[in-house]
Amino acid sequence: MIIATLLACGGVQKLPAETLDVDGHAVVAEIADDPKEREQGLMKRPSMGADEGMLFVYPDEEPRSFWMHNTPLPLTIAFADRKGVIVKIADMVPYDESRVQSLYPAMYALEMNKGWFAAHDVVVGETMKGLPTASP
Repeated sequence: MIIATLLACGGVQKLPAETLDVDGHAVVAEIADDPKEREQGLMKRPSMGADEGMLFVYPDEEPRSFWMHNTPLPLTIAFADRKGVIVKIADMVPYDESRVQSLYPAMYALEMNKGWFAAHDVVVGETMKGLPTASP
């Protein structure tokens, strides 16, 4: 079973996932809720399903920054505060190592395929629901 999971992801093991509600749209998000998982993120992932993403969960709310080191997928990231309110949405370029800043305190960051938020009319101020808490 582990081999099948690794092959399905191009050799990268997927994390456990949960279904989130992003402004009324169902998203199946892998949950990166500890430091090692957050550091790995979507590095080396060759593809991701249409309504799939990765949710980065932090134990506190503060300004965050992300980069695309070793990440071949074009992504869009949405940063959200502790209540799940989206505070910033930004596109990210594959392999770009410059930082994308949340600008505002965020406890969550959801990475989706580039353009997903625009295609679903999700904008700053909308809410994510069903968010988990970070692992201790």
